[in-house]
Amino acid sequence: MTKTLFQKIIDREIPARIEHEDARCIVIHDIRPQAPVHLLIIPKKPIPRLAEAVTADEAVLGHLLVVAGEMAAKLRLERGLRLVVNSGPDAGESVPHVHVHLLAGRPMAWPPG
Repeated sequence: MTKTLFQKIIDREIPARIEHEDARCIVIHDIRPQAPVHLLIIPKKPIPRLAEAVTADEAVLGHLLVVAGEMAAKLRLERGLRLVVNSGPDAGESVPHVHVHLLAGRPMAWPPG
């Protein structure tokens, strides 16, 4: 099986600007930011899409949200943030490895798409 871009970053085969790392995830700065703060919160376990997540993935998926909160506190994002998960090509998925976009630092419009 071919490694995803994110697996290569996790394995340090591709450089990235790392904001946080622990045993279950890595947080990097997006190379094409859509907001002044644009982080990617990526599980180290490759889960291609949300539809392919299983009950055993519940803890790591929940951990991604906890880490998002920790990043918000660390970066003092008191004015708000948006979390986005793209799942599938019609949703804008560019890497088949579940990840959470944390966007902040500017007002966000609704609807987002």
